[in-house]
Amino acid sequence: MDKDEIFQRIAGILHDTFGIARENIRPEAMLAGDLDIDSIDAVDLIVQLKPMLGGNLRPEAFKAVRSVQDVVDTVHTMLHAGNVAPVK
Repeated sequence: MDKDEIFQRIAGILHDTFGIARENIRPEAMLAGDLDIDSIDAVDLIVQLKPMLGGNLRPEAFKAVRSVQDVVDTVHTMLHAGNVAPVK
């Protein structure tokens, strides 16, 4: 799964779960500042990512995540670390 596909999946989660308008979901959008994702929402987002990561979720990998691109990069790294089979 490439970064664009990951971004599209994350954008879908943000839109469907949190009601964020798709035009506001950009790679540079800050989760807290631009999208109003608080810490509880961030936990929900991580839980929503679990199926994409084949159930092998490491929440600590998301501690430094601030933007949508950070989420994309973290998921991409986890998927391509060789220990997670991507779920399509």
